[in-house]
Amino acid sequence: MSRTLKGMSRALSAFAIAIVLHLIGTALIEGYGAEFSVRSMLVLATLLGVASIGQTLVVLLGGIDLSIPFVIGFANVVAAQLYGEGMPFLFVSLIVAVLALAIGALNGTLSSRLQVHPLIITLGVGTAVQGAVLLWTAGFPTGSAPDAINEFVSIGGTAGPLPVPWVVPSFVMLAVVIGLVLHRTAFGRRLYAVGSNPAAAPFALIDPHWIRTAAYALSALFAALAGVLLLGFTGSAYGDVGQPYLFQTIAAVVIGGTTLVGGRGGILGSLAGALVLTEINTLLIGLGLTPALVQAALGLVIIALVSLYGREPHVRTTI
Repeated sequence: MSRTLKGMSRALSAFAIAIVLHLIGTALIEGYGAEFSVRSMLVLATLLGVASIGQTLVVLLGGIDLSIPFVIGFANVVAAQLYGEGMPFLFVSLIVAVLALAIGALNGTLSSRLQVHPLIITLGVGTAVQGAVLLWTAGFPTGSAPDAINEFVSIGGTAGPLPVPWVVPSFVMLAVVIGLVLHRTAFGRRLYAVGSNPAAAPFALIDPHWIRTAAYALSALFAALAGVLLLGFTGSAYGDVGQPYLFQTIAAVVIGGTTLVGGRGGILGSLAGALVLTEINTLLIGLGLTPALVQAALGLVIIALVSLYGREPHVRTTI
């Protein structure tokens, strides 16, 4: 089976799991299948999915980005603080995007040029970013998002004739665009090539350093987007708002079938993984499990899937 077909098969399997989980939840928990509950899960899955796009890009390279929760918190606080001081939100968004790209580019450049594992670099850079935000706000961030952002992610909102807020169909369109970029552009093909066999990439006239820098820059950009959307969703700034996303973005990527060794997977799978995680969380909480037990159950799911995918040979051994 080809890499593309295998990735598609895994993504469809993840969607099938999400459907089964929803049927189980509807049967066991009153109100689980109600319209408001479904809308809530779709919004939560979308917020997780946005952050998971960036994690997918770096995992396809065989890397990992532990700075994602810190960049989410950074974007959440900086956007709220600057907008609260009277700056136009469009200009605020531009500042946040540029700073996020710079943070991500630093992650990619340092890990690639210094030949240090990205786990260490991204954790260090992320921690430094969090510290800088705390110093700037003295630990007490203020501000909020404009009404347009609040309405964009509001569970009660509707996207024209669609019974979901605009953030849901917008994310679907974004995922389609990113999927096309990965599979139909030179950048996407080079990213897969570097993830499949980084040693051979230069012989194909591919610069692995540039690809890694670009991938990590995009990862930070999507994390910042998630942070701004979370600002609209929660209504207030919170520096630790991204902490749950460290585990969950990795989990969504793995559940969706992207292998942690790189070179195989895609955005569609991560979208399905985000939906599965949201269903599992909602189901377990609805059954009365404590947050600790919910976390333990999710960990067991990840262990099982990593063990399953880890049995396959790396793609570079098959070409």
